[in-house]
Amino acid sequence: MAQRNNRIVVPEAKAAMEQFKMQAANEVGIQLNQGYNGQLTSREAGSIGGQMVKKMIESYENNLSAK
Repeated sequence: MAQRNNRIVVPEAKAAMEQFKMQAANEVGIQLNQGYNGQLTSREAGSIGGQMVKKMIESYENNLSAK
């Protein structure tokens, strides 16, 4: 059985990650509820995760170019 390792390393960052997820969902036009969102399709969940990764990469690239 595969081990899931999607725990937040810094517990204080949990609220910020939730806000980031809600923002990413809004950007791709998906309505999220606070808490459990088991009604999402795999496509919708993947769209949210993909948007989050895209934003993280953009932020990293912007930080690199600012140095």
